[in-house]
Amino acid sequence: MLGLVFGIFLVAMILALPMGVAMGVATVIPQLINSSFAGNMNYVIQAMISGLNTTPILAIPLFMLSGALMTRGGIAKKLFDVFAYIVGPRTAGIPCAVVLPCLCYCAISGSGPATAAAGGAMCIPILVDLGYDKVFSAAIVATAGGLGVIIPPSIPFIMYGLFTGTSVGDMFTAGILPGILIAVCIMFYCWLYCKRNGEDKEKVAANYHALKEQGFWKVFKTGFWAVLTPVIILGGIYGGIVTPTEAACVSVFYALIVCLFIYKTIKIRDIPLLLKDSIASYAPLLLCIALAQGFSRILVLLKASTYVQNLLNSFVSSKFTLLIILIVFLLILGMFMDCGPAVMILAPIVLPVAETYGVDPVHLGIIMVTALAVGFVTPPFGMNLFVTAPLVDVPVAKLGTKALPFIGTFIIALLLIAFIPQISLILL
Repeated sequence: MLGLVFGIFLVAMILALPMGVAMGVATVIPQLINSSFAGNMNYVIQAMISGLNTTPILAIPLFMLSGALMTRGGIAKKLFDVFAYIVGPRTAGIPCAVVLPCLCYCAISGSGPATAAAGGAMCIPILVDLGYDKVFSAAIVATAGGLGVIIPPSIPFIMYGLFTGTSVGDMFTAGILPGILIAVCIMFYCWLYCKRNGEDKEKVAANYHALKEQGFWKVFKTGFWAVLTPVIILGGIYGGIVTPTEAACVSVFYALIVCLFIYKTIKIRDIPLLLKDSIASYAPLLLCIALAQGFSRILVLLKASTYVQNLLNSFVSSKFTLLIILIVFLLILGMFMDCGPAVMILAPIVLPVAETYGVDPVHLGIIMVTALAVGFVTPPFGMNLFVTAPLVDVPVAKLGTKALPFIGTFIIALLLIAFIPQISLILL
């Protein structure tokens, strides 16, 4: 019966049915075939409700709301000016200055597509005006946007903790160095690209001198509250002052105060619309989380973890082999499935198997989310490609081709993260 459930789920995905529909159909199949099956409708509904009745889940809509507030408030532009001043007219300085605010904005939004949208709308026109190829510019932002699910606070990290019982705070801490490593790899390729293809040094220098005329302290003063945002959110969590859920609440109030009264980039009348947009974004995700809770309980009853473990034991002999197979599978899956739903479905199945081979639960979560994050920029269905391609008016396929070297750097970083556990675990 387990094979039938997975088969129906895959068929639903191939038919491009919504994720919620695919999980819902697969969930009810066992009870339709066998009326005495323990996972009847009452069991599924109770699993859905109990799965949502948990405090950590509140962090997801709150971080989504704070991200929306800061996007509307122009936080990304102020972050960019600070980093553009610091890197100056060095080779690939401006492309690197795009990656750095994306890195910081990830610590605000917790979402890959949100980071790509905010960074793309602000950074791509600047890069193009300074003479950089528009497709290359979009590829930078699309790839850097993938950091949104790795740099804490990360919504998939919250989901992983929710579905596996792993500490969300530990997941956030473990995601810092991997996120920085990926950002460094992306910036290194930007440097190689600019070395090979050249830059318009006159335009870059003119942009730098325009910032320099303002003086560092004026630029920093303007961007201070934007730079302080991730410090407050992450510092509160790692300092033991607040839990991740409480930090999400703090981030909303901080965003309101900064955008309403300091930068004055939003008005009180804008708040209801922002709340409405955030609810519209969260409602489908909430339904997916509820259905994933029911689906995962059915998979437990069908002993999916035992089946997967027996299958792997037939040709897996070491932790190294397991990680290679898992990474390849997740890279392929990430091309077709969003990171959040994939984590919700797979994490409860994979974790018991990985633990038998000595993989730390936190390390596994970092590997899973990082591998799936590559899917944000992997053709044919990379979500960040669809977000950034319209910003430069190019086909998604063309942008995907330009992003291939960036994908390569992302995968190199992924392999380092997977096979050097200390990168993720040293801060715990």
